Parts: sequence; C-alpha cells; structure tokens
Amino acid sequence: MLAGMLDGKKTIDPSCPSRELLSHITSRWGVLTLIALKNKTLRFSELRQKLNGVSERMLIKVLKDFEKDGLVLRESYPVVPPHTEYSLTTSGLEAAGLITLLTDWIGNYQMKENAKPNKS
Repeated sequence: MLAGMLDGKKTIDPSCPSRELLSHITSRWGVLTLIALKNKTLRFSELRQKLNGVSERMLIKVLKDFEKDGLVLRESYPVVPPHTEYSLTTSGLEAAGLITLLTDWIGNYQMKENAKPNKS
C-alpha cells in the first residue's frame, strides 16, 4: 500500500516506487485534473477548457499517466465524430478527496494569513 511506502526515508529515496505516482499526482496539471474530474465525467475538450491554460500535449500526458496509474478511466465511443470521456476510478476519487483536503487547508490558511494585520 502507498501509505507504507510514504513513511520517512522511503519516499525520499529516489528508488522508491511511490515517487513516480507521487510526481504524477502532485504535478501542476495532475492536481488540477483530479479536482476537475472529482465530481463529473468530462470529454477531453471540456476538461481542457475547464483547466484553462493546459496545452493539449500536456493534458494528453497527464491523462495517459493517470490511466496507467489506475486513477482515470478512459471511455471511447465508436461514433462520428469520435467521443471519448474521462472519469476517476475509485482510487482516483480517493486521491481527489485527499487533494481536496489539502486545497481546503490552503484556502483556510490563506484566509488567516490575509486577515493578519501588516507588520511593516
């Protein structure tokens, strides 16, 4: 289990197998992709529009990595024009839930910091 790999020195060790998955999840577009797919299934163009600023090439890479990691499910429909949808797997939903906890903490932290009077 990932939790066992993330204790202390193991995660810091470059040979730790969790490092690649950790890198995928915590990348700029990885975090945002998990958040965007957390509550809905999206087509590629919808996801790209929602992420606002991600290149087509980068989004393809993130989705392929997440599909390989078992976090994203890619569903293709044989229609014209081609129709492909992306959604989170159970593991992807778990990861998105943890990312949401972190982003909630960040929002609360920023509100507290912004509420402090300037010391200058």
